[in-house]
Amino acid sequence: MDYTYIILKFLIGGGVIIGVTFLSEQASPKYGGILVAAPIITSLAILFTWSEAGQATTRQLVMGAFWFAIPTLLFLLVLYLLMARYPLVPSFGGALGIWLAAVVVMNRVLAGI
Repeated sequence: MDYTYIILKFLIGGGVIIGVTFLSEQASPKYGGILVAAPIITSLAILFTWSEAGQATTRQLVMGAFWFAIPTLLFLLVLYLLMARYPLVPSFGGALGIWLAAVVVMNRVLAGI
């Protein structure tokens, strides 16, 4: 296992999180949201998977990312709605619970296809 490669992936992922935080605080939460919504991490995961596992596995990853983006959209909507009524931590808990339920449902739906 190439530890330099693992450290590189870790630094890139951490750099994106730092970028989101910096943009949200210094420029505008809108720009942080654009960076969060940008397929940066997804693209990097796809590139790293392709380089390590090949085309077939990468295609499966792309389809999985497509279908499981639906629970992520649901998570964001529920989090937004819950944050209007509750503090952040309980809102995260509720949104993550809904996300997990949606992932289980989506996984069952996809298993039947």
